[in-house]
Amino acid sequence: MTVKLTDEAAHAHAMTCPGAEPAGYGLGRAGWVRVPLEPEGAPAAGLLRDWVEESYRTIAPKRLAAELDAR
Repeated sequence: MTVKLTDEAAHAHAMTCPGAEPAGYGLGRAGWVRVPLEPEGAPAAGLLRDWVEESYRTIAPKRLAAELDAR
């Protein structure tokens, strides 16, 4: 799974996961991280959900990101 994490703490935490690495094609420089989902050492489901939401809020248009708050 690849997510864009602009929060430095979240990015640093994601990079500590076994097998995690900056995303390819130079995207790692922009905060994109590839996190493997193998059972051993995989982040908890709640943490993955938080990372996906942060990533979505970072790249989605503001109107669509605001819809998350309305739920």
